Amino acid sequence: MLTLALGVGAIVAGTVAYKTFHSGAITDGSSGSSPYVQLAKYSPNTDPGAEADFEHAAAKSAPAVVHIRTLVKGKEISMPDLGQDNPFKDFFGDGFPKMNPGTMPPQRASGSGVLISPDGYIVTNNHVVDGSTELTVTLNDKVNYKAKIIGKDASSDLAVIKIDGHNLPFLTFANSDNVKLGQWVLAIGYPLNLGTTVTSGIVSAKSRNIGINSRGSSSPIESFIQTDAAVNPGNSGGALVDLNGNVIGINSAIASPTGSYAGYSYAIPSNLVAKVANDIIKYGSNKRAYLGVMYPNDEMSDEDRQKNNIKEGDGVFVMDVAKGSAAEEADIQKGDFITKVNGETLNNGTELLEKISDRRPGDKIEITFTHNGQTKTADVKLKGDSGTYASVKDQVIDQLGASFQPLDKDKAESMNISSGVIVKSLGQGILSEQTRIREGFVITHVNDTKVSTVDDLKQALKNAGNSAVISGVYPENPKVVYQYALNDLNGNQ
Repeated sequence: MLTLALGVGAIVAGTVAYKTFHSGAITDGSSGSSPYVQLAKYSPNTDPGAEADFEHAAAKSAPAVVHIRTLVKGKEISMPDLGQDNPFKDFFGDGFPKMNPGTMPPQRASGSGVLISPDGYIVTNNHVVDGSTELTVTLNDKVNYKAKIIGKDASSDLAVIKIDGHNLPFLTFANSDNVKLGQWVLAIGYPLNLGTTVTSGIVSAKSRNIGINSRGSSSPIESFIQTDAAVNPGNSGGALVDLNGNVIGINSAIASPTGSYAGYSYAIPSNLVAKVANDIIKYGSNKRAYLGVMYPNDEMSDEDRQKNNIKEGDGVFVMDVAKGSAAEEADIQKGDFITKVNGETLNNGTELLEKISDRRPGDKIEITFTHNGQTKTADVKLKGDSGTYASVKDQVIDQLGASFQPLDKDKAESMNISSGVIVKSLGQGILSEQTRIREGFVITHVNDTKVSTVDDLKQALKNAGNSAVISGVYPENPKVVYQYALNDLNGNQ
């Protein structure tokens, strides 16, 4: 089974987090200047066709890639009151011994990061530092520093941390728009708790959406650079550099059947990294811009495209336009095709997302789109929110390919549950394609949200973003709770 794994590192009291890829189970702006914006400058002299001099790139880059070790305090353990539903009573009666609450042991993990300023700003992955109570950064010369988190952005899986230093080695960003398929790259980091490690490969794909950021954000940003440079747990947050030693991406994930490298790794493109990092340093958070359109998932099947009345054509099909959005003000309508942003041709929704995500609210862009076969161009002023989709809840639930009805109150009482929504019938859709759910299943929760009506289910799925876990029971055995993972729910930008 192919899994997508975040390369967090060697975890002493746990395991590396996984997410099943296309499966039914989870295994695991404003203008202004900043002194650091100039440090994250683009380097126009990047030559993807240069002779493969790995030594120069490695020597230049390795000193600025750091080892990050984290400590997460153990969580309090509390035993739930199972009441009359306690399954152990069937075996032990009321004499079943009570289990005392306690505390899980602290968890230690490690990852990588990249120095982007001489005074100690470091960019890394959000999943490397999220939840940590202590951060230790070790430089290439083995000097240790305590670090603090400056800011995090779960939607892009990026974070900025800071150490106190002076005249530190640092790297600059190349323009990731100029990255070419087949271009030589180096991945630099600290995999498997080893010292500085350099691996080489080529860019094998661009604008990949692998669905891994949706578990941390309801509006994930994914447009990864895919390479065959070997990346393993612990490489997360490290640098993907060109042959000039400039950063073209931050390594984040791998596609693997085991959780270790098996041929494909994924890096966040440097244009997005530079924008998010500079926003965090200047504002404390990512100042994200939205266009306000809904578009189909790039991996949507032909059958689902027909079901959702998605037409064939060049560009990105607009499934819906949010009320009050930048797109609505530009007169972009449902059924249009967005073909270009600032004159650059678009092939899919992931490319559109990438073009918008490295902008800030208030920025103006030129959108080229076709309406009823006619090409139009509009100057669009991006906003800080996507607006409101009138039909988004129905569109999300339609993808499930099932009909639903609320659980009768008397039936709920007989099952000893408070409420739920019954899967009345199953057809073609996400439920049948990604899970083994059966008709009659009673959905009680979407993630941690309780559902009692079909509208509750719609809203919970909308809030969940691109992925969700539904929990519930079957009437014939209501004491056993089943969970099903749903992936590739439609996103928007």
